[in-house]
Amino acid sequence: MSSVLIPLLQIVIAFGLLNVWLIRSDFSTRYRGKGANSLRAEFEAYGLPGFMYYLVGGLKILAAFALLFGLFFPVLVQPAAILVAVLMVGALAMHLKVSDPVKRSVPAATVLALSLLIVIF
Repeated sequence: MSSVLIPLLQIVIAFGLLNVWLIRSDFSTRYRGKGANSLRAEFEAYGLPGFMYYLVGGLKILAAFALLFGLFFPVLVQPAAILVAVLMVGALAMHLKVSDPVKRSVPAATVLALSLLIVIF
């Protein structure tokens, strides 16, 4: 079962991250921290320095591509999944920092859980 599940999780996580960072970064969603209207504004709402937007974005995009390339080069999968999990813990911490309602943490918690499934299996 994991021979089908893990690659599926890799694809779901990768395209989810790429969607958020490359397609929807300038759009408002109900999950943005403190109700920010863009990803950059969300980082500002968390009180993070400007470079963190680029650092986190770059790491998430890198991890997404590593998960996709991991379909052909399995050695990339574990490090990428661990990186995504760490970044999602950070995202959850930021939601807590600004006292967001729990529903705004659902995407980060979901991606964290899926990443941990990859790490474990």
